[in-house]
Amino acid sequence: MPMQPWFPDAKLGIFIHYGLYAVEGVAESWSFYYGEISREAYLAQLDGFTADGYDPAAWAELFAQAGARYAVLTTRHHDGFALWDSAYGELNVTASPAGRDLVGPFADALRERGLKVGLYYSHSDWNHPDYPSVRGPEAHPSPYVTPPEGQEDPAAWARYLAYRDGQVDELVERYRPDLLWFDGEWERSEEQWGIDALADRILAARPRTVFNARMLSRGDYATPEQGVPITPPDGPWELCLTINDNWGFRPDDTNHKPVGHLVRYFAETIGAGGNLLLDVGPTADGRILPEQADRLKGLGAWIERHAEAVYGTTAGLPAGHHYGPSTLSADRRTLYLTCFDPPRDTVAVRGLRNTVLRARVVGADGELGHSITGELNGVPGILWIDAPPACAIDPHATVIALELDGELDLYRGSGRD
Repeated sequence: MPMQPWFPDAKLGIFIHYGLYAVEGVAESWSFYYGEISREAYLAQLDGFTADGYDPAAWAELFAQAGARYAVLTTRHHDGFALWDSAYGELNVTASPAGRDLVGPFADALRERGLKVGLYYSHSDWNHPDYPSVRGPEAHPSPYVTPPEGQEDPAAWARYLAYRDGQVDELVERYRPDLLWFDGEWERSEEQWGIDALADRILAARPRTVFNARMLSRGDYATPEQGVPITPPDGPWELCLTINDNWGFRPDDTNHKPVGHLVRYFAETIGAGGNLLLDVGPTADGRILPEQADRLKGLGAWIERHAEAVYGTTAGLPAGHHYGPSTLSADRRTLYLTCFDPPRDTVAVRGLRNTVLRARVVGADGELGHSITGELNGVPGILWIDAPPACAIDPHATVIALELDGELDLYRGSGRD
């Protein structure tokens, strides 16, 4: 099934890592996997998971202010703690002081704001007794993954898959997600996971469900993390990025990225044809930190000023044509050039065969002068665009729109003697 058109048009999603780990502010799942704390201490956080301040409507309002078109909630991480009242397994939100389903209100609140619903679910569960019952394609020394003394138990693995499938069925049937964001796939082979059967059962119930790449051969888009790829993946993709240095709430992590950095990440990502999935880590009571909320609002303000250069666009110019990212309108007749530094004199574009009908600053009045030098024997010259006036310069990134005489036509040759 082809990619659902809403996904590449969305441009910005919000990732929410919310779970037991927020109680003590430790790494999600990995803290007990690597022995930073004991498994018993990790699970003891259950008693402090209150969700007293959980307000999904306020979350959805904040995400809309950020300019996001979808959000993805970690319904169950590798630790096996489910944020809904699952009939499969006992480690879920009803065993905590929160005592109630947190996924349903999240999905409802997003839909009320017109946002698409994404649900994260890990294939792996390091607290399920049947999980370490078979070996995967790679060696894993952890007792949470590897069978004791290498003794495999196919019947136990079948029970584990029934548990996983039952939980996924609950998510699909109860909450009708637009996107399922799987994780943990590296610990088993595609055949061991039963990926085809799982994908088929999901799509039978929700035919338009989008899968990330961690559904392996059935994934719809790639998910690089933490750094804009130098060479973008083929097809749709999404950059997963933390606002500070961690996915979940860590009280000692105050290294929050400035709004200007987030604008750069965002502009570079959409300029290369991807979406940005920007992560927040709520506290155990369900509050998003003011530092993170302020950055979402700051990014949203930039997006709102430059909406025409964001939504409904595709990847812009290849590297070398403009010193910065760019996007292209759906009809391929308007090119949007992002300038991170205030242009001092001119902005240059190379290899543009089109005639520019008008140059302007997005979100500002007036036109910009422009001229061409160096055209020879069918090889286009350099387009020089006059620098915008100081009053039109954006504090984070200025966007110049070039309205063209037809669809974008680029010269990609090596010149002529």
